[in-house]
Amino acid sequence: MRTLLAAMALLLELAVQSGRAEAQCRLCTAPTTAPEAEATTPVALQVEANLDFDRIVLAGSGDGSATLDPDGSRRTSGTILSIGGRAMVGSILVRGEPGRTVLVTLPTRIALHGLTGSDIVIDGVTSDLPGAPRIGADGTLAFRIGGALHVTGEVDGDYRGDFNVDVDYL
Repeated sequence: MRTLLAAMALLLELAVQSGRAEAQCRLCTAPTTAPEAEATTPVALQVEANLDFDRIVLAGSGDGSATLDPDGSRRTSGTILSIGGRAMVGSILVRGEPGRTVLVTLPTRIALHGLTGSDIVIDGVTSDLPGAPRIGADGTLAFRIGGALHVTGEVDGDYRGDFNVDVDYL
């Protein structure tokens, strides 16, 4: 019985020592992670379709919202009863170096200006981008955007606005 315990103690000691040896090796070797090489293809952005709520139907002059999700689904609340049939999500195409990870920065708020001097706001801008967007093997990354349009009071008229989308290689 004593021999078995001594052998087990020796095996345990060898296992602990071999674990220490591995840890030493990991500390002595250079890390295998390295930053991606400098991109040779510049990144370019092209708007395929504008974010467009088309027409919204108001039931009065109170508060309301119309939401257009990146998948094209629509919701309304408050004094907004419906979103026009030709409403479209925004569609953006990024061209760049295949396989490269990119950082896409979208606005959180878009101000829309009317011809009569009044303003309305799109906030909660959303996209269907994955968590770590990457340029595909074909050199493109396509994504769609949507948002929630909020109105207060009398807002009859046409509204337009611009916004920036920034794309950078990581």
